[in-house]
Parts: sequence; C-alpha cells; structure tokens
Amino acid sequence: MKKVVSYLTIVFIGFFIALSYQLFVFPNNFAPAGINGIFTMIQHLFGFKLSNASLLINLPLAIWVYFKASRPFALRGMLYVVSFSFFLMILERMDLSAFVYSTTISTLLGPAVAGLISGVCGYYMHQMGSCLGGTEFIAKLIHKKKPSFNFFSIVFLLNSVVAVISYFVYDYKIEPVLLCIIYSYFSSNVRDNMNRKHQSALRCEIVTEQGDALGQAIIKKLHHSVTKIPGTGLYTGRGKDVLMCVVNPSQLNELTKLVAHFPGSFVTISPVSAVMGNFARLDSNNNPEKELLDSGIHV
Repeated sequence: MKKVVSYLTIVFIGFFIALSYQLFVFPNNFAPAGINGIFTMIQHLFGFKLSNASLLINLPLAIWVYFKASRPFALRGMLYVVSFSFFLMILERMDLSAFVYSTTISTLLGPAVAGLISGVCGYYMHQMGSCLGGTEFIAKLIHKKKPSFNFFSIVFLLNSVVAVISYFVYDYKIEPVLLCIIYSYFSSNVRDNMNRKHQSALRCEIVTEQGDALGQAIIKKLHHSVTKIPGTGLYTGRGKDVLMCVVNPSQLNELTKLVAHFPGSFVTISPVSAVMGNFARLDSNNNPEKELLDSGIHV
C-alpha cells in the first residue's frame, strides 16, 4: 500500500511541476535549473516542446540509471518524467491565461514561486528515494562512479551551466540569468530546509533516581522510547539512572515539564543533525508508527 501511495504521489508531483511551468516559467522567459532548463531554451528558440524533449532525454537517462546505479531510483524518476510530460502536453492545449503570472508586477515572484514548488516536490521525491530527473539522473551516475563527489554539488554545477547559457539565449540579457539563479536558490533552499527539519532532533540525557517511572512517562507522553543506563553520582555515592532519548525539537518543552515532576532530576540537551537506523516513532498506543510513503530502498 505504501508503494501505491508513493507512486500516486509521484504522479501528482508531475502534475504540479507541469502546472508551475505553464503558470510561472514559460510566461516569464527564463530557463529553470537542470536539463529542463536547456529544453525550455530550445522551446523558446525553435518551438520544440519541452514535453517531448523531456521524454526523449530523460527516459534514456532513467534506463541508464536503472542498470548502472539504482533500480528504485530510476523507476520512480521515470514515472515522474512520464507524468510531467503527459500533464505538460495536456496543459499546453488548455487556456490558462486567467491564471498565468507574468513579470508585470514583480520580476522575482514567478521564479520564486516556481522554485518553491520545485523545492517542495523535490523534497518529497527525495523522501521516496528518487528525483525530478534531468541533472539529478546524471549526478546519480557520477556519484555511483565517484562516491567521493557530493551529489548536490554536482547538481549545483550542472545547474550553473544552464544559468550561463541562458544569457546568450535570451537576447544577451542578464535578467534571465538572475531569474534562473533565483529559481535555483528557492528550489535548493526549500528542499534543504525541509530535509534538515525532517532529520534534525534533540538528544536528551536525563540523570535521575527514578529512571523507570520517568522513562515510562516519556514513552507514554512523547511516544519515544528511552534507553536506561545505570550510573553512580560521585559526589553523593548514590545510584543514579541515566536516561537517553531522542525527541523532536517541538517536544522539548513537554519533556522539560515531565522532568520537573521528578525532584532531583536534570537533563542535558544536544542537537542531532540526523537520526538513522532503528528509530521508530510511536503512535498514541505506543505501537511503531507506519510511514505513509515508501522510501524506495527496495523495488
């Protein structure tokens, strides 16, 4: 069921990206980041539709990634490419003039909104173990061959090339280059911030003489498990329990209120940039919470 929900989500992402191109990218005469940016420039110069060009280039890249790098990554990326091109073909035949945003009010808003949509959609594709195609397919292949290369740095370099080329395509004007940079900035920052927020947590170490009671209270109230480590207070020589747990930043206030109910207890807190491995969130019944989307680790 998680796979079905994930694939349906990818189809919807294809629709939203196609819609953002029709409403915010094409009317404002700039090339967004990636291979689609190159094809947007080709469409601008020669009229060859992005919907067709995206399929012609991205599908062979997806097949290449399928055999050389990652099958789940390629299959999900391929589904996105097909969905994006399909919806773009449909939207090209519709009159969307009432909804189109052009740069009559503010030059920045078009690429900013398009980049924001791309960043949110890219984040969810990343959560499902795939990408929005194009340069990310190429980066995946390079990263597979040279693991020391940073995946997102490769994407950034490839996108920078698109920004430079756009200067020559759009009548030697600097504005399309700046709009491409703005698009890329919003897209990458929104995705990075969402990834950071999803992965970040707080590591709490609680010293208490009532480890079992406090630990059960944390499990019941915060739905996070706790590891208890026996210890000894060197000043008093009395036995202590050290409880270690990882909580979401939004739960810190509730945790400190719980600790306050156990006299003599104190907690030290340190930020955690990411949590990996056996970390199951618990639901209201303290059962492992099921993830809605499939991560794409297996086909």
